[in-house]
Amino acid sequence: MVTAYHGPGNLSKIIERLPVKFIGGRLCLDFINTVGGRDAAGAVIRDKIGNYDELLAWSVLAGIVDRPRAGALARLAAHEDREADKVLARAVRLREALYRILKCAVEGGRPADADADVLRGELSIARVHQRLSAERGRFVWTFVERPEALDRILWPVALSAVEVLTSGELDRLGQCGGPDCGWLFLDTSRNHRRLWCDMRDCGNRAKVRRLRARRAHPPHPPS
Repeated sequence: MVTAYHGPGNLSKIIERLPVKFIGGRLCLDFINTVGGRDAAGAVIRDKIGNYDELLAWSVLAGIVDRPRAGALARLAAHEDREADKVLARAVRLREALYRILKCAVEGGRPADADADVLRGELSIARVHQRLSAERGRFVWTFVERPEALDRILWPVALSAVEVLTSGELDRLGQCGGPDCGWLFLDTSRNHRRLWCDMRDCGNRAKVRRLRARRAHPPHPPS
């Protein structure tokens, strides 16, 4: 089934109402967290990027592309909806592969070869579009400007994932302990004991559950 795209006007509305948060600490982790929670098996409960417009809106909020470039991509997607659907499918495949890879890192396991292949494939595509540029007296990696590339919003995500995996940050990777959450984050707390994606969400719900449990089962007074 081909998704209907409606261009930049619709995109502006989606940007305003897209229910996403940026608590991961790294771009790839925030990308993984574009879901409304996961069940105990890791399956997505609700997807927040159900079409290319929503994926594009997230990329604006994440700082991958600015609004003018996003508007151009939205217009392109409106005319090339089948290609936009293919990019969306790649995005979801990459997100789920990254979730499983990094969850294995949290738990000390070995990721599946198939998931590693997905990341390698997207990384190869991203690096083809990189170039070394001189800016303000130093050299930096930038992306070749390709206005027609609907998948350009995936390139920084793949590079971010590799940076996390090959850095010393893996030992600070954590997963929210809230039921039906499963969001991943980089634990930058002083004692590295962060438990929740956000204290205002899963952390607060945990406090409410503990309070209700104490009220339901008050301690017996000493006899």
